[in-house]
Amino acid sequence: MKASIEHLRKVYAFSERRACRLLELAVSTYRYRPTRDDSRLWEQLVELARERPRFGYRRLHVMLPTDKPVNHKRVWRVYREAGLSVKRRKRKRLARVGRPLDAATVRNEEWALDFVSDSIATGRTIRLLNIADAYTRECLALEVDTSFASRRVTRVLERIIDERGMPQRIRCDNGPELTSRHFLAWCTGRRIELLHIQPGKPMQNGRLESLNGKLRDEFLNVNYFRNLFEARRQAAAWRRDYNEVRPHSALGYRTPAAFAAGSNSVTSPSTIGVSDGGERRQGNPAGSLRSALTPAPSIANFSSEEGEVTT
Repeated sequence: MKASIEHLRKVYAFSERRACRLLELAVSTYRYRPTRDDSRLWEQLVELARERPRFGYRRLHVMLPTDKPVNHKRVWRVYREAGLSVKRRKRKRLARVGRPLDAATVRNEEWALDFVSDSIATGRTIRLLNIADAYTRECLALEVDTSFASRRVTRVLERIIDERGMPQRIRCDNGPELTSRHFLAWCTGRRIELLHIQPGKPMQNGRLESLNGKLRDEFLNVNYFRNLFEARRQAAAWRRDYNEVRPHSALGYRTPAAFAAGSNSVTSPSTIGVSDGGERRQGNPAGSLRSALTPAPSIANFSSEEGEVTT
């Protein structure tokens, strides 16, 4: 306001009273000159800021000498005038361009990759590397370990490639194992298109998220792992059961292995009793009764030679 009055007096040659009356400011207010001396507070703040360069004005206010209390608003004003404001470090955010979940038409067109975490009896965390084919819905690998470096991930992918061929693209999230220089160079060297989903949008990898949900619900939540080796054995057996025994609703209730082999045998929904979505299927009542009375096969009753331990 005082600057505006000075501008009127300089440009339009207004008197002091006329300019104050025009801007509705009391003349006494315009003539007031502060008598406060902030030099001592200035020196104290500068000295503290040199010792603690990342402290803001609130922490410096607390650390001021307590012999003469100072209002926090005064500290903020002097702190700002002294140019002591701390620059905020902007958080680096990964920018990814999302790509829709296209329908796969042939095997090895797209593989999906993700990690799932669990724990063993000792409380130690384990991780499961889950790789699936987007077309056949086969679980290509289910590796269990305490951690996965990018070189370990590429070794697993190399083993799958030796068995079934090279994929056209791989869809995954933005974990450090999947954004490292080694993994990026590995994909570039084999001319594999790498599709990173956008951070915070796991449904851009929805097919594998569905498999992870089944893995969590049907395997991890119903099994107890005494050690890492037992977890590996049971994971190998569950993967075989998922690929060769468990009917998949998205494949017309065929198993992923049968679908990949081109088999036309379809498991009748009437013999299943309840679909994956929880709705009861209509069919032959006798068949439904037999299926209800017959105990469902359990993946936990495998022999130790096949790689599973009973729960």
